[in-house]
Amino acid sequence: MTNHTPDHPTAGPPAGRGPLDGVVVADLSRVLAGPYCSMLLADLGATVIKVESPAGDETRTWMPPERDGTSTYYLSINRNKRSVVLDFKDPDDLELTYELLRRADVVIQNFKPGGLDKFGLDYASARELNPALVYLSISGFGSAEGAWLPGYDLVVQAVSGMMSLTGEPDGPAYRSGVAVFDVMTGLHGALGVLAALRQRDATGEGQHVEVNLLSSALSGLVNQSAAYTAGGAVPSRMGNAHPSVYPYQPMPTKDRDIVITAANDRQFRALCEVLGIAEVADDDRFRLNADRTANRAELHPILVERLAEWSADDLFVALNRVGVPCGPINTVRDGIELAERLGLHPRVTVGDGDRAVDLIRNPISLSGATVGYRLPPPELGEHSDDIRAWLSDGV
Repeated sequence: MTNHTPDHPTAGPPAGRGPLDGVVVADLSRVLAGPYCSMLLADLGATVIKVESPAGDETRTWMPPERDGTSTYYLSINRNKRSVVLDFKDPDDLELTYELLRRADVVIQNFKPGGLDKFGLDYASARELNPALVYLSISGFGSAEGAWLPGYDLVVQAVSGMMSLTGEPDGPAYRSGVAVFDVMTGLHGALGVLAALRQRDATGEGQHVEVNLLSSALSGLVNQSAAYTAGGAVPSRMGNAHPSVYPYQPMPTKDRDIVITAANDRQFRALCEVLGIAEVADDDRFRLNADRTANRAELHPILVERLAEWSADDLFVALNRVGVPCGPINTVRDGIELAERLGLHPRVTVGDGDRAVDLIRNPISLSGATVGYRLPPPELGEHSDDIRAWLSDGV
């Protein structure tokens, strides 16, 4: 058995240097939460081996939209990885999987709880193979009474209460425009993995890290879930309004809506001064945030009358200059172009030639380490030969 990773010259191109350089991740997950988690680790330098069934990650076929026959969904969350096809039902492939777990620092899996037991790939079995292994399990509803429930982001948006908060008060509930709890759970998973690796540095022992969509959802509802747990209030849909702050919502201008967030008394006063109604900030009905929230029905038409004199673009500049956060409701293209104008460099090109693909960069910037973009999202089994050769020298 060798300690070389598949980044050894005999097994593919070298990894970039990042804070997680040398960490080997066996990624047994698919769809979104797990692959998003492993991509974040890969961007930070980890060597991520994406283990796929012969059918491949189902998101490869989730299209439109697509690019050269591959879904942009798959492309968005699978850069910097190597793909190997291993069929757990094949004894030889299963033995190679065991060898991968022996060599890995981290395993990420989002099978239904108990789904890997029959293959000997559950945490207890993996720990026997490698006591230093950090083993991340991602599920929809945990490994206790909810273990039998399949986990899908949309379902969790419904059952967590998220959809009860989204939409107009007298209209239907709406889902978020992105699988927000899959992404959030992936982030929580990455945080748990990093914490477990840090503890392993001190103890030499790995551990089982568990995250689930429903727990991440309830945590992510923050003030709305605390309204019930701490205050006994059950929040409900308010459209684009905020339950505790006003104005904090889209507002009409003479050409299109703009979001205005006057979240404190100073910002509200600055808003009134820009609109030429400074006296409104001294009105006892509106002077404090709690007053404005309670009397929003009276304040709203006063603001709307003055906002009708402004274009959204002019108001965006004028309000931001005086410290009132605001912004027009953009398309995704507009949002990316805004980030480019602000010098945030949101796009990265990953890969070369025909394999080059433009993606959104990792949002983390580090002053003393590299966030790298070494490999384009892999084709199914693209690195199988190299990874199988690397694993076979130990079995």
